Amino acid sequence: MKYQKVEIMFCLEPTPTDPILGLTEEFRNDPSTEKINLGVGVYQNENGETPILKSVKIAEKYLFENELTKAYFGIPGEPVLGRLTQELLLGKKHSIIENSLAQTAQTPGGTGALRIAAEFISRARPKAHVWISNPSWANHQPILLGASLQIKRYRYYDAETHSLDNSGMLDDLSEANTGDVLILHGCCHNPAGVDLSSSDWENIADLASRKKLLCIVDFAYQGFGDGPIQDRNGLLTLIKKNSDLLIANSFSKNFGLYRERTGAITVISETKKDSQAAFSHIKEIIRAIYSSPPSHGGAIVSTILGDEKLKSLWLRELDEMRQRISAMRSDFVRSLKEKCPNHDFSFIEKQKGMFSFCGLSSEQVDRLKDEFHIYMVRSGRVNIAGITPSNIGRLTDAIETVL
Repeated sequence: MKYQKVEIMFCLEPTPTDPILGLTEEFRNDPSTEKINLGVGVYQNENGETPILKSVKIAEKYLFENELTKAYFGIPGEPVLGRLTQELLLGKKHSIIENSLAQTAQTPGGTGALRIAAEFISRARPKAHVWISNPSWANHQPILLGASLQIKRYRYYDAETHSLDNSGMLDDLSEANTGDVLILHGCCHNPAGVDLSSSDWENIADLASRKKLLCIVDFAYQGFGDGPIQDRNGLLTLIKKNSDLLIANSFSKNFGLYRERTGAITVISETKKDSQAAFSHIKEIIRAIYSSPPSHGGAIVSTILGDEKLKSLWLRELDEMRQRISAMRSDFVRSLKEKCPNHDFSFIEKQKGMFSFCGLSSEQVDRLKDEFHIYMVRSGRVNIAGITPSNIGRLTDAIETVL
């Protein structure tokens, strides 16, 4: 019997290049010795390196000498990571922890946590609109669309004033339907660098309570704003008036564990029974996607947070990272003021976290890349951590030229 060869075709068009990851590829392929990468969202020290923290190295050495098995984790991941994550997010003695109203699962990064949250929303509130800020992290929309959710945007950043569009935000969210879903940046808004004030959080908490919105707090940068304790104030304000919410947090930035892909999703509900019921769905979703998370990153975080000396060292290292970013913000603004006196960049110094919109147009950003080998996202988002004492002069000279 003769068999006819059948050629299988996918019949798919290529997808557009990711605006951030594609930029990183361009940077890597650029042979210039003076290139500067302000696009990729990783911390860099004064030498332009993304270091491994000393606390992480110590924890890894401990794990190397004491780890006894490579057997699978359970679905929630590293056994003690859930409790330690909740203590980092809420505070050790918070009533939610003491009353078992929160349940936490380790995930492959903060992205994995948001993907699990999106699948959970498709079950719990399938007809709800999910409100995300305009602008927001570039991956929020693809993650939500991947779970077939309906997206709406609320105004957030005012490009004219380089600040929060408070009235626009509240006007838009007043149009939300009862039971809709609201995604909030816990601190260090990516990409704007503009955070909610304490009164803004109060207003959002009241609105969410009135409309019974389910809030998802994307907490990717705890410790990079004002400190790990201060940065959770907005979340705690939200919790006081809303009994049900989800938290997607990442350990990539504050522990420097980028490639270890370590994060967590936490579900909080009004009663222990309700939180356990919701968590059963979280676990079922995880089981269908990746079954259980990778070990190494979660074991590192648990080892550090579970040891007082290591935790103290980590907190000092986190302070150093935050302080370096803050210092570079000030130096960047000072240098721009000297070279571009007709332009006001003072807003950059008022913002928090690794990112800021610098106010340059997409055409000016293109010129920085093409003429000066300086890479940033075309929206003008700058990773402040990519600025170093050795490249700041060249950077501000180039900005002066394109302006």
